[in-house]
Amino acid sequence: MGVEVRPLGVRCNIQCQYCYQNPERDAGNEERTYDIALMKTAIDHEGGPFSLFGGEPLLVPEDDLEDLFHWGHDHFGGSAIQTNGSLLNDRHLDMFARYNVNVGVSVDGPGELNDARWAGSLAATRERTARTMAAIERLCAADLVPSLIVTLHRGNASAERLPVLIDWIGEMAAAGITSIRLHLLEVDSPVVRLKYALSAEENLAALLAFLRLESGLPAVRFDLFQDMRAMLVGMDDRNTCVWTGCDPYTTRAVRGVEGDGRRTNCGRTNKEGIDFVKADRPGFERYLALYQTPQDAGGCQGCRFFLMCKGQCPGTALDGDWRNRTEHCAVWTSLYERLEGEFLRRGLVPLSRHPIRPRLEAAFMAVWSRGGTPSMSGMLRFGADARDGEAHATPAV
Repeated sequence: MGVEVRPLGVRCNIQCQYCYQNPERDAGNEERTYDIALMKTAIDHEGGPFSLFGGEPLLVPEDDLEDLFHWGHDHFGGSAIQTNGSLLNDRHLDMFARYNVNVGVSVDGPGELNDARWAGSLAATRERTARTMAAIERLCAADLVPSLIVTLHRGNASAERLPVLIDWIGEMAAAGITSIRLHLLEVDSPVVRLKYALSAEENLAALLAFLRLESGLPAVRFDLFQDMRAMLVGMDDRNTCVWTGCDPYTTRAVRGVEGDGRRTNCGRTNKEGIDFVKADRPGFERYLALYQTPQDAGGCQGCRFFLMCKGQCPGTALDGDWRNRTEHCAVWTSLYERLEGEFLRRGLVPLSRHPIRPRLEAAFMAVWSRGGTPSMSGMLRFGADARDGEAHATPAV
C-alpha cells in the first residue's frame, strides 16, 4: 500500500454503524480544513503514489480534487481513491479517466444488505445505496472498473442473506468487476457486536461460500484467499498488511497524510479515538510476545500457522487490545486448514506442514528481536512456479 491521504480526516457523508473510525468521531477528532500545499509536501516526503481516503474523500470540493489528481498524475503517473460512491458525478468520472485514478468502492451489497451503511433514515439509506450501485454501473460503463471492499456482518452474510450477497457478487462479476476484498467485521463496541457481529461459525460459513464461488468466477480475484495461499508457500512480499506483522504505532503498510500534512498511521487500532503520532521506527513486541504466549492467554503459542497469520490484524485483537491475537482466530485457523488441505491433496507440502517451519520461526524471532522486518520469501529460495503453489522451498536460514 502507498500513501493514504485524508484531506478531511474521518469526515463522511454517511454513518456506517460499525465503522472502525467511529471512536475518532465520538471523540470529536474530525478534520474540517486542509492545506493542499502541506499535503503535497508530505506526499513527496513519503515518496508516493497516493490514494485519497476518508471518511469520504468525495466530500472534498471538486476543484481541489482535480488539483490533487492532476498533481498525482504528473508526479506519479496516477493515484487512487476509496469511496462509498454515493456522491459520484460526471466531473468525478472525467477526472478519474483524465488523471489515471484507480477507484475502489466500499459497499456491502444491494438494498437491505447495505443498511448498516446508514444515512440517517431507512429511506435515505436505501437511496444512498441505490446511488452507490449506479456509481458502480457508471464506472464499469466508462471502462473505469472499480475494485470492491465488502464487509461481512449480520446484515449481509447471515444464513438467510448470504445467498443474496453471493448472487450479487456474481452480478458484479458479470458487470466486469475483477477484484473484491472481503473483510470480517471489526467490532469496537458492545452495541455493534450485539447488532452486527456474526459468530465464528457464521463467518466461516460465509467465507467458505465465497471460496466455493471463487472457482466459478475465474476472472474475479478474491485477494483474501490468494493472500492466504501465498502465505502457506512463503510468498509474503506482496500480501495484504493483516498477514505481515503490523506494528500499530508505525503501520508500515499505511503511511497516512492528514489535511494539515501530519504523518499518521492506519486508524484500525485507534480504539480511544486518538490518532497517535507515527513512531519513527517499528517495534515487533506484539509478535515476539504472541509466539510465546499460550493461546488461552490471548497468544499464538504452538499454532502451526503463526508465520502465515502472526495473530492477524491488531485492529481486531481480543478485547480491543492490540497486544492480543485477533478475535477471529478460530475463523482464520479453520480457513487455513481448508487451504492447507488443497495443497496436501495435490501432493504439495505447505510451510505449515514442512519440517523447515521451526527453523523459519526461530529466524523470524531473531530478526524481530533485532528490530528488523523479516520475510519468508527473503529466507527461502523458490522455483519459478512458487506463486501457484508448485514451489520446493530451499532454506536459506
